[in-house]
Amino acid sequence: MQSTYYSEDDILVIRLSDKAIAREVSQDWNTHVSYAEDGSAVEIVLLDAKASGAYPLRVEQALAA
Repeated sequence: MQSTYYSEDDILVIRLSDKAIAREVSQDWNTHVSYAEDGSAVEIVLLDAKASGAYPLRVEQALAA
């Protein structure tokens, strides 16, 4: 997984895999998900990421039971 934040445009791109993007779906006006041919999620793009509270990312770790 790789994330890139573009501060000039307040856009956060989260790349989940190296697969080619086959289709993109807008979940709402600021959230877009790209999918591979097999249906797996490849990329998530968040517009106005900082303004909406999605950036900076908060990472939580938990121990497995």
